[in-house]
Amino acid sequence: MSQIETVILKPDTNGIAEAALVFWRGGLVAFPTETVYGLGADARNDVAVAKIYAAKGRPSFNPLIVHLADVAAVHNYCEMSDVAQRLAAAFWPGAMTLVLPLLQDAGISKLVTAGLDTLAVRVPDHVVAQNLLAEFGGPVAAPSANPSGRISPTTAAHVIAGLSGKIDAIVDGGTCGVGVESTIVDCSGPVPCILRAGGIPTEALEACLGMALATPSDPTTPTSPGQLLSHYAPQGSVRLNARHFDAHETGLGFGAVDAQLNLSPSGDLVEAAANLFAMLHRLDAMGATAIAVSPIPDHGLGRAINDRLKRAAAPRD
Repeated sequence: MSQIETVILKPDTNGIAEAALVFWRGGLVAFPTETVYGLGADARNDVAVAKIYAAKGRPSFNPLIVHLADVAAVHNYCEMSDVAQRLAAAFWPGAMTLVLPLLQDAGISKLVTAGLDTLAVRVPDHVVAQNLLAEFGGPVAAPSANPSGRISPTTAAHVIAGLSGKIDAIVDGGTCGVGVESTIVDCSGPVPCILRAGGIPTEALEACLGMALATPSDPTTPTSPGQLLSHYAPQGSVRLNARHFDAHETGLGFGAVDAQLNLSPSGDLVEAAANLFAMLHRLDAMGATAIAVSPIPDHGLGRAINDRLKRAAAPRD
């Protein structure tokens, strides 16, 4: 892929207008959401969507999330069941993605859905993202703005480090607040199914619906973004649930442990989630070749953190 000039845009009226024009011209723009920075393109434009895959080096069978300005826009592209509408009313705008049946005449590129008859959609809760989506007025396919399988970006600097020269523009909207991607719920079948833990705890979703969410029957086959096994991987090897750190290892701690880096010295899962990707980036910058991670409680946002860490630790081809 040939190098192009990547422009840094301010999150003001002029910057938002310029970013929307890039979308209309079939280009790529990275922009902040409350979770991580997304790499956006017009979801109706096959060539533009193909550029996302090229820039990220992303497997073609891993679907993309489409970002929309509001719930009303979702009805233009998807069918929404009563369950989906209840979740949308409770958690949108916010860090939740719903997988919904795709309308036949929706006009979404098949590269976005990876050939599936469903679409992953969300309404982000970030003023820059909302302004950009409103200005553009259409569906924006936007996976995380990082090379595929690498650490997700929570600042514009992270995007620059991974994708500068491969995308048209970056809207610099500061640091993302949540720090892990959205929770994904499949609402395309008779029973809602949790496909990926994320920024909204599973317990909150279940409390909203008054029922338990199912889990995928075949987790090896991606039906939504973020389900590939080896994902979010730093350069070094990763050892999980480390009660101690060996001399050759760089420690990534949680709670009251002595480590080179600590996700949250106080054991706060919200703080740990917000710090996760930034600290994985720091481990890369430190040249860490062997990383040991303290145990993380497997509840609430801890599930999302553990999901990311398991993918980071997965064997790589």
